[in-house]
Amino acid sequence: MTAVGTAERPLRVAVVGAGPAGFYVAEHLLRQDAVVEIDMFDRLPTPYGLVRAGVAPDHQKIKAVTATFEKVAAHPRFRFFGGVEIGRHLTVEDLRRHYHQIVYATGAQTDRRLGIPGEDLIGSHAATEFVAWYNGHPDYRDRTFDLTQERVAVIGVGNVAVDVVRILCRTPEELARTDIADYALEALRRSRVREVYLLGRRGPAQAAFTNPEIKELGELPGADLIVRPEEVELDGLTRAWLERNPDRATLKKVQILQEFARRPPAGKPRRLYLRFLVSPVEILGDAHGRVAALRLVRNRLVATDTGTLQAQPTGEEEVLPVGLVFRSVGYRGVPIPGVPFHEAWGVILNDKGRVLDPETGRPRVGEYAAGWIKRGATGVIGTNKPDAAETVSGMMEDWRAGRILDPPEPDPAAVTRLVRARQPHYVTYEDWVRLDELETARGRALGRPRVKFTRVEEMLAALGRA
Repeated sequence: MTAVGTAERPLRVAVVGAGPAGFYVAEHLLRQDAVVEIDMFDRLPTPYGLVRAGVAPDHQKIKAVTATFEKVAAHPRFRFFGGVEIGRHLTVEDLRRHYHQIVYATGAQTDRRLGIPGEDLIGSHAATEFVAWYNGHPDYRDRTFDLTQERVAVIGVGNVAVDVVRILCRTPEELARTDIADYALEALRRSRVREVYLLGRRGPAQAAFTNPEIKELGELPGADLIVRPEEVELDGLTRAWLERNPDRATLKKVQILQEFARRPPAGKPRRLYLRFLVSPVEILGDAHGRVAALRLVRNRLVATDTGTLQAQPTGEEEVLPVGLVFRSVGYRGVPIPGVPFHEAWGVILNDKGRVLDPETGRPRVGEYAAGWIKRGATGVIGTNKPDAAETVSGMMEDWRAGRILDPPEPDPAAVTRLVRARQPHYVTYEDWVRLDELETARGRALGRPRVKFTRVEEMLAALGRA
C-alpha cells in the first residue's frame, strides 16, 4: 500500500481552532516533506480568532498578520469549516475516523477569577467579555456594560488590561476611525466614564504590559495619564534583581513610567490613573447588589526561594469608589470533550505539543496541541509561530515513525458529507472571503476599515443562506 504522506495518500490533519496558533500550524505543515491535507474547524463562521475578536480595534497594524493566514488558506490542500464546533457538531471520535493527526488550537477563552468577595456583583466583569463585546464577537454582542458610571477600575496590568483602559479613554472621533463594532461605538459615544484606574499588584518593573502599549497610554488625546512618583520608584529588591538580570526593555519601561510621574496633568476630559503595588481584597456593593467600590491593600515586594519577586500585603488598606470593574488577571482554556485537560493550569495536558494520557503519562497517538491551549496565555501573536513549529516538529517525527492514527474514512468527501449532515450552515473560506468583502465595503462608505457582521444570522443572510 502507498505510504501516508504522498500525493496518492496524503497525511490528513484536522486543526481545531482558526486563530493564529491554528494558522501557524497549518503554515508549518504545508512546508514539510510530507504531502499534507489540512481541514481547519472553528466554532465561529469567521476565521482568525483573537486577531478578529481580541486585538483592539485601534491597533489595525497588528491585524495585518492576516495577510500571512490568507496565503495559507489559498493553498489547494487547505479547507476551512466555519461554524462547526467540536463537542457539539462533531466529536473527537469523529475526527479520529477521518484524520491521521489532530491539532487542538482553541486558545484561552475564559478569565481566571480573583477569588475575592463581591466578584459576582452587578458591574463586575471579566475583561475578555468587554473585549469580545467591542470587537463584535457573536457570543458577546448582546452583553451590556454600565458606561453611565464615572469611575472604572481595571484589575491587572497586562496588554489586555491596557487595551480595555485605552478603549474606555479614546474619544468617539478616534474610535469612529476603527473597526469597533457599531453598537459598541454608539455605547462608548454616550459613555460618562471620566476616571479610569489601572491596578497592578506588583511594581513597575514587573508589569506585564509592553513598552509600546504604555507609551501609547501617555499619548491619548482625551485622557491625562496620572502616575504616583512613589509607586514607580524601584525598591531595593527590584534594583538588585535588575543588576543581576539587566534587561533593557524593563529598564526602559521603568524610565517611561518615571517620566510620566513627573508630568503634570494637561486638563484633558478624562483621567487615567496607573497604580502599582495594590491588590483588590473585596469588591464592595450597594443596597442593590451593584459594584460601589474596591477595597485595596497596599503591597510590598518580597523575594521567593526561586528568586522571583512576589507581592505581599502590608495590611494598609484603602477604598476606591468605582461603579464598574473589569478583571484581567490571567486567562485559561476551556476543556474539549474527550481531550485530557489540566484543570489547575487551564491547558490541554501535553508535552511539547503531544497530548498526554493522564493515566499513563504517555502521548496519545495522533493528538497534539498548539498555542495558548498548549502553553497557557503567554506571549503575543508572533509567539505562536515558534510554538507551532515545535508542535509540527513532533508531528513530523511521529509521522516518520509511523505513530499516526489509522482512520477508516480518510477521504475528504466523507468529511464534507459528515459536516453537511451535522451542520448544514457551515461556512467555507470562500464564504468568508465574500463576508470580508461585504464588511470592508460597508466600512469604506463610512471611512472605516470595516463594519463587522456581529450575528451569525446576519452572516448567513449576507451569503444568501438565511
